[in-house]
Amino acid sequence: MENKDTIILLVDDEADILEFLGYNLEKEGFRILKARNGQKAIEQASEHKPHLIILDIMMPGLDGIETCNQLRKMPGMQDSLIVFLTARGEDYSQIAGFEAGADDYITKPIKPKVLVSRIQALLRRFRHVPEVSGKIVTKEFTVDQEKYRVMKNDEEIILARKEFEILQLLVSKPNKVFTREDIFTRLWGENVIVGDRTIDVHIRRIREKVGTDRIKTIKGVGYKYDEE
Repeated sequence: MENKDTIILLVDDEADILEFLGYNLEKEGFRILKARNGQKAIEQASEHKPHLIILDIMMPGLDGIETCNQLRKMPGMQDSLIVFLTARGEDYSQIAGFEAGADDYITKPIKPKVLVSRIQALLRRFRHVPEVSGKIVTKEFTVDQEKYRVMKNDEEIILARKEFEILQLLVSKPNKVFTREDIFTRLWGENVIVGDRTIDVHIRRIREKVGTDRIKTIKGVGYKYDEE
């Protein structure tokens, strides 16, 4: 997929921020959509199914967290990347964002070259997801690698894209311990910087959604899926 085929939805209540982001990303050939509030973002996403959404947290009315929550519940939006744009650095806001289904954060102000680099790195996995086929069947559920779907007792469990990728990675090699660094590199890329608690939040949500206690935390090291 080339830049010209990639749709990016920008959501911010400040017109100058939309102009700045749109100008710099359009120069790189991306197709840009814009929305000034959460409701408009939901309407745009429903119609165009963007590959990436850059979403401001602090918006009047429907804020970024609730907008993200609603986007993740929409059909066809589980695979879209959602990145929060924020000037806030508090842990609680980042945790709330990841719990809502966000993939990453970009802190403003940000330089144009850094912005483009971050976006390219984030999209790299969207564009180059390894071709896989078949299913991984565990004692508790089935991971359909081709359809990005998790089934348990004939019911589908809805996971955000990063949640699915983490689960898929862990169950692909039962009992193998994946370090945090390995998970970050495999799923976010070497050039993407995410918060220290990112994986913790995703793991907790996977455990809750899938209803498993087989995902074990190896203190100070990483995680494994215990199939014994």
